[in-house]
Amino acid sequence: MRLFMMMCRVEEDSTSSTISAMEKLSVSDENSEPGYRASPPSADSKDQSTTETETPTSADSFMFCRTNSEASTSSEQTDDNCSSSEPSPLCWPSVKSGRHNQITFDGLGLKQQKQFLDEKLYNLESMDSALETMKERFAKLLLGEDMSGSGKGVCTAVTISNAITNLYATVFGQNLRLEPLNPEKKAMWKREMNCLLSVCNYIVEFAPTLQTLPDDTMVEVMTSRPRSDIFINLPALRKLDAMLLEILDSFQKTEFWYAEHGSVTPSSTCRGSFRRVIAQRKEEKWWLPVPCVSPGGLSEKARKHLQQKRDCATQIHKAAMAINSSILDEMDIPDSYMTSLPKSGRASVGDTIYRYMHAADKFSPDHLLDCLNISSEHEALDLADRVEASMYTWRRKACIGNSKPSWTMVKDFMLETGRSDKNYMLAERAESLLLSLKQRYPELSQTSLDICKIQYNRDVGQAILESYSRVLEGLAFNIVAWIEDVLFVDTSMRNQDQ
Repeated sequence: MRLFMMMCRVEEDSTSSTISAMEKLSVSDENSEPGYRASPPSADSKDQSTTETETPTSADSFMFCRTNSEASTSSEQTDDNCSSSEPSPLCWPSVKSGRHNQITFDGLGLKQQKQFLDEKLYNLESMDSALETMKERFAKLLLGEDMSGSGKGVCTAVTISNAITNLYATVFGQNLRLEPLNPEKKAMWKREMNCLLSVCNYIVEFAPTLQTLPDDTMVEVMTSRPRSDIFINLPALRKLDAMLLEILDSFQKTEFWYAEHGSVTPSSTCRGSFRRVIAQRKEEKWWLPVPCVSPGGLSEKARKHLQQKRDCATQIHKAAMAINSSILDEMDIPDSYMTSLPKSGRASVGDTIYRYMHAADKFSPDHLLDCLNISSEHEALDLADRVEASMYTWRRKACIGNSKPSWTMVKDFMLETGRSDKNYMLAERAESLLLSLKQRYPELSQTSLDICKIQYNRDVGQAILESYSRVLEGLAFNIVAWIEDVLFVDTSMRNQDQ
């Protein structure tokens, strides 16, 4: 009975101490507001507890700090299990500060940290999206553009050629002005072109080389080296690519601007009433923006800069065209094209062109083109197809003994035959006429033979060089055309002021 009474008293004492502790804690929380300073402890509190003191805590803070003298028995047990070097939510480091100092957060630091985390998250998301895009494109590349996976896709050479062409259309398709390329598209162009061109690092050829053994014996060993056409042409194309991007980057602060076609007229104003616009554009180029200059025209410095960049882009265009033509000439002629050739070259080019090519003592392709009066690009392309078909028809007749002659065999046979053969003479004149036609119309599209070669080509290296040179040729031609448009508007404006 006495034991029971003692246990009841112990429980009542513990309950009362717990209630008093909770009341003290609630009072401390109510008084622990920002800017609140606790009143000095009274004599009664000192009498009640000499080992435990109360410290004010901020209601906005999640940290509950104690000094060494304030640690209770339970906190001492917790501190024994916690590490002092790595604070955790269960064991926060002690703050050796005054009783009345409040714990606050640095709002500016939190804001900067939040901005840093947001930027890092955005960069990670953009990298993930770019990686997914690259995975999708390389999946299509490996599948040969056959997403069914049934093996009905095109060959690897045609797939890579189409990938380079599509990448050029994606990056430069909407760029119709003399201005720097968008940084994102510029980075995309460099990144994806490096991936596509990396295939050339593994296209090698074996060549015999002499090596000396330790006993001074000379032996001939086959070693690998980059294929000759890739070793010569690929660095040149990379250099032309970088030069074209530098030309676009040079037009940052220009004295000319652009206005969308249809929104301006020759007598309208732009950017103020004192500026006039010259809008003279061929009807087939209606989608291109119209360049505009001030009434006084361009300054001498700006004009020289445009002329210098035009000359540079013209040389790049000629170099890319030469590389593209040489690669196309090295490609094998498909059998399907040879079987589709007409039996008579005269029927292909027509009687008028044939009589001039056959009867003239001194053949002049430029004079013949002047007499034809070609009025459109469609007519020029049709003439190029017919002249090219007749050229190979006459070449086939010149070496009729070879049923499926390759280009090297035909050339060697024609050198042996001499110029006395009529078919050889006509084929030679047709080739000079085709070359003159392509020089007069540099924007001419690919002929039927060129398209057939690209379609049936199986050489990956030739496909990369041909497509890369073709897109650079198109970009260089566009830059030259844009510069000439600005110079034309400048000349027209200066002539009006005179």
